[in-house]
Amino acid sequence: MGLSDTLKGALGQAKEKATEFAEKHNSTIDSGLDKVGEMADKATKGKYSDKIHTGRDKAKEALDKVGQEHPVVEGETVGGDTVDGATVDRETVEKQDPPAS
Repeated sequence: MGLSDTLKGALGQAKEKATEFAEKHNSTIDSGLDKVGEMADKATKGKYSDKIHTGRDKAKEALDKVGQEHPVVEGETVGGDTVDGATVDRETVEKQDPPAS
């Protein structure tokens, strides 16, 4: 077993534990993100409120994605279709413009 295999195993275990933690404590983490956003907003006296809210919302979206079966990630090897404007083939995921409606 090489270094690469050892690292992959360790990262896999870390991801599993992080996923379990996020699933178990989702509401606690979510409320913590709200509190941190409020504190940052107060500290900046509302000057960066829109950016703080955007960051908080993106963090919450990322938290919700943790634990999904297998989210599609650009550049990752997957199999077969188009998802959110990304061409998904058996080799890689490449970002494309979404189809015109």
